[in-house]
Amino acid sequence: MGGPQGVDTTGQGDEDRPPGDLGVLLDALGSGAYVVDEQGRFVAVNARAEELLRRSAADLVGRDAHDLLHRTSKGEELPRTRCGMRQAFLAGRTAQADLDWFERGDGSLLPVSWLITRYDLGGPAPATLVVFHPPAEPGAPEAVPPKPALEPLTDLDRLSLLARATTQLTSTLDVDEGLRRLVALVVPRLADWAVVDLITDRNAVWRTAVVHAVDGALVNRRDLEGAMPQVSEDSSMPLSRALRGVASALVSPQTYHGPPDSGIAVEQRRLFEATGMHSAVIAPIRGLREVLGALTLGRSQRPDPFTAADLPLLEDITRRAGLALDNARLYEQQRKVAETMQRHLLPQLPRVPQLEMAARYLPSSDAAQVGGDWYDAFALTDGVLALAIGDVVGHDLEAAAGMAQLRSMLRAYAWSQQEPPSLVVERLDRAAVHVAEVPVATMLFGRLAADDGDGGWQLTWTNAGHPPPLLVTPDGIARYLTDGHGILLGTAADRPRTDATESLPPGSTLVLYTDGLIESPGRSLDEGLDRLCRHAADLVHRDLESFTDQLLERARPADNEDDVALLALRTPALRRSTAPPP
Repeated sequence: MGGPQGVDTTGQGDEDRPPGDLGVLLDALGSGAYVVDEQGRFVAVNARAEELLRRSAADLVGRDAHDLLHRTSKGEELPRTRCGMRQAFLAGRTAQADLDWFERGDGSLLPVSWLITRYDLGGPAPATLVVFHPPAEPGAPEAVPPKPALEPLTDLDRLSLLARATTQLTSTLDVDEGLRRLVALVVPRLADWAVVDLITDRNAVWRTAVVHAVDGALVNRRDLEGAMPQVSEDSSMPLSRALRGVASALVSPQTYHGPPDSGIAVEQRRLFEATGMHSAVIAPIRGLREVLGALTLGRSQRPDPFTAADLPLLEDITRRAGLALDNARLYEQQRKVAETMQRHLLPQLPRVPQLEMAARYLPSSDAAQVGGDWYDAFALTDGVLALAIGDVVGHDLEAAAGMAQLRSMLRAYAWSQQEPPSLVVERLDRAAVHVAEVPVATMLFGRLAADDGDGGWQLTWTNAGHPPPLLVTPDGIARYLTDGHGILLGTAADRPRTDATESLPPGSTLVLYTDGLIESPGRSLDEGLDRLCRHAADLVHRDLESFTDQLLERARPADNEDDVALLALRTPALRRSTAPPP
């Protein structure tokens, strides 16, 4: 490809190269960073980008960034139409993402969080800056490297700090993790102490974090954290004003020497006495709709006090923190609503004499991703136990609503029609296409009845595109029941379905599950089925509740964020006679 070759990251070169301060700026960002021209070709990279990408600047400059770096999670080339960064690049807008994949020079994949924005090189053609870093591990945010205590912040330092604040605070949807990252950004780079006060959903104030730096480590003062007095509407003290969203302010111990005008003022005096802070700044943390809290930065060891010139930077940081915390809180609220809705849609298991049953539902890790995974068990008029497990395609409230429709229709058909499972599912499939708002779904439906002959139980079932049930005998022999398989629901194919029958020996365990228990990105389905089979055989000696919990924990892939429904049943074991032989 065309473009300047051999551009170094120090900015020192001929007149065709970028301005001399470009390399300095990129290196000052700390994270990996590079600049591309209007055609998406590398113009300059910093040393951190070379290290992360395992490529030299000479290998990168002049080449197309998308073609060289962007991959799917499986290492395949990412189509340009599916690349979020490229769409933002073409639109000339600022954008960011929590997780994408770059290919390194050695062929390995690098997970990255990135931020892209326009950058002015001083010429007629636009350029674009990309800042990226590996996603932070939970509980271990990437802290801003500390600098000498008395060194003032330069413009590049401020830009670097704000870039880190943007990428780190917006790359998590966990409130506690976001607060840890916020504190790590400012201590000890800007202050010796960081105090976070948050307003709860009940309009109470909670001192969430009081943190200071001790020998390079961040230490919480738990004795200073906890519930705070209510915000006074009449108080003129800085924290009360900040919590009302009025203004940021400079604060010193002298601020609280007079008679306190509120309970918060009393706590603030206690805070200054306990920490030894001689200077502090306080700024409100604002969300999109309301004030979320306040951030206080204090200095006790650094002799230089805060000045009014420090307030704009603090306000920029709290503005970013407010947006991140607002998103995290909204995420948690949506997740709770979605999970509550899903759990209320799932049924209570019936009590069947001698038969043990246990069920589990594990929701997706994404907010509102309730999904369409479901299970059901209910007694029919002829005394037979009906069993069902299924998965409606989709991961949203519509999928959950479709799941509820499908389950209700199945119950109605199974109750009113004393027919084999295949005929019940055929009726359900025809009706679902026209009546229920269900696009496509998989389902297994069966009838379980006691076998009077040998004390066992007999299962008759039909399978509509669902993973096969797993049968484990008391001696640990596990196998899948693969008969009775047919096409999934919602195809409008109207093909006849078949039934299968299997005798369940006394003391055997039957496992019905959804694909979230066996599917894993980058691994074959056979591997997931084999893993489930091995763990079920190993755990079959446990009581059913423990068996179900342990199976869910062991078999579910760590990298699969899909929801999981699991239904396990155990038939009664044969009772051994204690009478002496005749």
